[in-house]
Order: sequence, then structure tokens, then C-alpha cells
Amino acid sequence: MNDIKNIGILTGGGDTPATNAIIRAAYIKAVMHGYKISGIKNGWDGLITGNVFEMDRELVSGILDRGGTILGSARVNPFKIENGVEMVKENINKFSIDAIICIGEDDTNVVMHRLGQYGLKGVGIPQTIDNDINYNDYSIGFDTAVEIATDAIDKLHTTASSHHRIMILEVMGREAGWIALYSGIAGGADLILIPEVQFDYDYIVNVIEGRRERGRDYSIIVVAEGAKPDTRKMKLEVKPLIELGSHGVIGGIGNTIAKEIERRTGYETRVTVLGHLQRGGKPTAFDRILATRMGIKSIELINENKFDYMVCFEGNNISAEPMEKVLSQYKEMDLELYEIAKIFN
Repeated sequence: MNDIKNIGILTGGGDTPATNAIIRAAYIKAVMHGYKISGIKNGWDGLITGNVFEMDRELVSGILDRGGTILGSARVNPFKIENGVEMVKENINKFSIDAIICIGEDDTNVVMHRLGQYGLKGVGIPQTIDNDINYNDYSIGFDTAVEIATDAIDKLHTTASSHHRIMILEVMGREAGWIALYSGIAGGADLILIPEVQFDYDYIVNVIEGRRERGRDYSIIVVAEGAKPDTRKMKLEVKPLIELGSHGVIGGIGNTIAKEIERRTGYETRVTVLGHLQRGGKPTAFDRILATRMGIKSIELINENKFDYMVCFEGNNISAEPMEKVLSQYKEMDLELYEIAKIFN
């Protein structure tokens, strides 16, 4: 047993489907252990401004299939705000919060880890459609994002074949190409371009022309927003459209590729940017179950006095690893799977 009475829950970073399923599971499991649960609004901003409230069962009723987060989210880092850490500490004392469940991507959980040095107890849960957190086969929201992207590819096949066009689908993934890779394989894309492997325009054109020679007068290309060309062969720079906090909101690589394909081949090329549609809507059954299991695990960790740990999912097992270990590096891309995808080019 421990001396924890009140657990705070917050969600930070980009929203994902099934975040509410985590909140629901953690709340119900916590109440079973006799804990009081405090909702912290808008990520770490809620502990800076004191936007904290006591949660009840009614609040988590009916949210299992609801996308987004009932607690709100924001990309706020108290370490980058004047007196931010002091304000967090003051509100933790004010609201008598003994431990925190931090639901979010790497930046959000890095704050949780660093605050541990100031005596704050907490555990992390990986929630990101980018699927780039170590020791996790799947992060919460990734499966839903892949389903949405795959559905988009299925629909683009029909219009591409009807109009004999090259169709490019730009998906999220500034540094990790997991959505592009998984949806591209599942949707039968002819080319998949990811940030981890610089692409070659000569190769892209060869694939397109090869398909034409075989009587396939259309092609589908899936590209992650952070994909980059091989600069050894040509000079091309894709600049972020907007700078927002620590995350540059990037995009536009799909249009850049389309212009180059049209210039080289003369074939009509159209672009669809999936954007925030990947984050929205109802979570898949897989994501709901994964979120539920992770939410329950977070309470078990607190109940066992295991703080500064990240809930992890590997080989269908829910476990936990020290946050410093998990957050020390990005998850490596499965390049073997990427090579498998190239077979179908």
C-alpha cells in the first residue's frame, strides 16, 4: 500500500482517438482502490493556471467510443514558461495531488519525467498516432489513424483509375513514417515515402513508367509529411508552413512531389492532404482495448509505488519501463517491413 489519496490525470500534445478510453479505465480502476481523481484541463497548462476539478463517474460515462479528450489538450511546457515549474508545484499542493497520470506523446511525458526531480510522482501513457515511442509496438491512436488513411487510399484508387492520374496521399509523420508504411501496405499503394529513407525522384518516375508499360495507367503514392528527397541528387528544401511551440507544423511535400512528377512525365498528378482527419472520429476496437488496458496498468503502477515509469505494449503484453529508458531515443522504423512494401512497386 501507499499514501496516495488523490491522483491527477492530464492529456497533452496532439489529441488521438481512444484517449477518452484511457481516462475512463483509469478512473474506474482508481475508484476501486479508493483513490480520489482530479481532472487537469489542457495538459500541463492546467497545473500552471490551476484549472483542476474533481472527476465523477458521470463524467466518464459514455466516452469509450468518443474521439478527442474530455480533459482538453495543449502543447505547454512549464520548463519553458517563467516560474512555470513553481506554479505547477504550488497547484499540486493547493489541490492536494499526490500523483499524476500523464497521457501524451514524448514531449508531454518528458515534462513528467523532469518534474520527478522536483518530487512529483507520476506515470506516463504513450498516446500518439505517430507510433514513435520506444518499447511500444502500438501507441494509442495509431491503429485508428492507419484505418482512416487506409480508407482514404481505397477511395483514391477508384478516382485514380477512372481518370488515369497519379494520386498522392500526404499523411502525418514529421519524423516517423509508421502511418504511411502501414496504410500504404494495407491500401495497396504503389509507392510509400517515409522520413527515415530519403526518396529518389528517378526511382519514383521509373515505378510510374513501369506501371504504364504494364497497362496500369495510374499510380497511388503515400507520403509522410516529413519525407525528404535525396539531396545528393537534387537541391530541394521543404520549409515548415508554421512554427508552433516546439513542433513546427510541416506540410506541403505532397504538392512538391506532384509538381516534380508532372514536370518529368507530363502525367496529371493530384494531391490529397489527410491532415487532422487522421486524429478524429471514433477509435477502432483495437485502440479502445489497448487504451483500456493501459489505463488500468497506470493505476496498478501507482498502487505499487512504481513512479517515473511508462506503460508499454510489446508482444500483446502490457508492461512498464523506466521513463528515462523509454524517452532516451526515438523508436526505430521497421526497415524490413519497408523493404517488403517495395516488392509491390
